Amino acid sequence: MNEQERAGRRLLPEVATGERKLEHVRLCLEENVAGEGITSGLEKYAFRHHPLPELDFEEVRLDTSFLGKTMRTPLLISSMTGGSKTTGAINERLARVANARGWALGVGSIRAAVEQPELASTFDVRRWAPDIPVIANLGAVQLNYGFSTADFQRAVEIAGADLLVLHLNTLQEVFQPEGNTNFSGLYQRIEKLCRELEVPVGVKEVGFGIDGVTAQRLYEAGVSFIDVAGAGGTSWVQVEKYRNNNPVRRAAAEAFADWGIPTAECIQDVRALNPDGALIGSGGLYTGVDAAKALALGADLAGFGRSLLESAVTSDEALSDRLEQVEFELRTVMFGIGAGSVASVKQTERLVERR
Repeated sequence: MNEQERAGRRLLPEVATGERKLEHVRLCLEENVAGEGITSGLEKYAFRHHPLPELDFEEVRLDTSFLGKTMRTPLLISSMTGGSKTTGAINERLARVANARGWALGVGSIRAAVEQPELASTFDVRRWAPDIPVIANLGAVQLNYGFSTADFQRAVEIAGADLLVLHLNTLQEVFQPEGNTNFSGLYQRIEKLCRELEVPVGVKEVGFGIDGVTAQRLYEAGVSFIDVAGAGGTSWVQVEKYRNNNPVRRAAAEAFADWGIPTAECIQDVRALNPDGALIGSGGLYTGVDAAKALALGADLAGFGRSLLESAVTSDEALSDRLEQVEFELRTVMFGIGAGSVASVKQTERLVERR
């Protein structure tokens, strides 16, 4: 067990098995839940250094906008957790620190709170994050399991969210002991929800990626943004492997350790077919250099998930330092390639494939 895993054991209390969200957090800290044999693809790219950037480092700006929302950074804390006392405390910390630093914030699936109103406070991040975009989150598959437009609107209200994202998690549901696996007919239901909901609706994967053609169909259905959530970070098949007592399913999970579309490929593919669609690049991002690459490949925002989790369960200071490091790394890349603004990063020709 490495130091990060030991830290996870120290920082999280023992809980009943049924608290799935806390189980997920624990497993992400304690076990090897990254995909094996697959990467984000971002490591295949590098920036060509600009020796004379004609910039003052102190004037390099991270401010941007996303779907009409002004932001201090082009960075997102991706949907992670909620639904229990401990995970609610993590969400509170994420919200406080994200607000202080100007990151957008996604919350974990709010299904539990829609079904059990007493859990709503664990997702109520708006009271801690009044100044940043907040993204509520529910599984798209719940449209096939009795959830109405009113239920999705309730999720938005619980989080005080500006946006809603529907997550697509087909393989996770297959390997999840209590999984919902009927994904038939969802396209038309998503289209209907986009027409009826009071806030913009996005779609994200959970670590296996979204290709350009699928994104194109979703934009045509009325989806306002795509979060590719590509392969290279957390594999939710591997997470659920540790929760599944079925020996066949546990063994089968190994065959899917390298499943998915790498994040870099997703971003390029989606942007090539959808030049004007709002786009988030996430999946296996760890540094501000990764964020810069995601932006240069075509993303509007760069999302970070599990790579922030250890800091998020430690303290406000640890999490703030972690976010500040990412921002500093991103600004340093921008200075190093002569890009004084986020728009300039997105237009740079200094990102090249490694030879």
